[in-house]
Amino acid sequence: MQETTFLENNETMMENLKNIPVLEKFDDQELNRLLEMSKIRKYKAGECIVEEGLSDTWLYFLMYGRIKITKQGKEIALLSRRGEVFGEMGALDSSRRSASAHAVTDTVCLATDIFYLEKLTGNEKLAFGYVFYRLMSEILSRRLRQTTEAFIQAKGRINLKFW
Repeated sequence: MQETTFLENNETMMENLKNIPVLEKFDDQELNRLLEMSKIRKYKAGECIVEEGLSDTWLYFLMYGRIKITKQGKEIALLSRRGEVFGEMGALDSSRRSASAHAVTDTVCLATDIFYLEKLTGNEKLAFGYVFYRLMSEILSRRLRQTTEAFIQAKGRINLKFW
C-alpha cells in the first residue's frame, strides 16, 4: 500500500469529492474537515485493505478500482462504483472488523480516520458530526434493507419457519 499524508487544503481532492454522490450533502467547509482526517491509499491487485477480526478506526471511500468483501473467506460483495463506502461498521463502533476487503484490481481509496471526529469541539463537532453520522445511518439503513431482502429470499427457498 502507498499512502499520502493527511490532505489539508487539497483543492484537487475537494473537486473530486464534490463529484461523489454519497458526499453531496457536505458543504465546502465540511469536505475540508473530511480531508483533514483523510489520506489517499493506493492498493495493488490482491492487497488486503481491511482484515476481518482486526480493529482500527478507518473508513474507506472507493475512488477507483474493484474491491472484494469477504466474510470467513466467502465473497459477500464486490464494490466497483466510485464513492462506495466500506469499513464503516468497525470504524463507527470501534469493534473488530466483521469482514475483509481486498483489492481485486489496482485500487485507490480515500481513507478517513474516524478517530479525529472525537477531537472536534463545539459547533464544528455538532455541524460536521450531524452530516457525517446522517451519511453513515443512510448507508447502514440501505445495507440493512438489502440484507433483509436477501434473508427473505433465502427463507423462501429453504422454507425457514422463523421470523
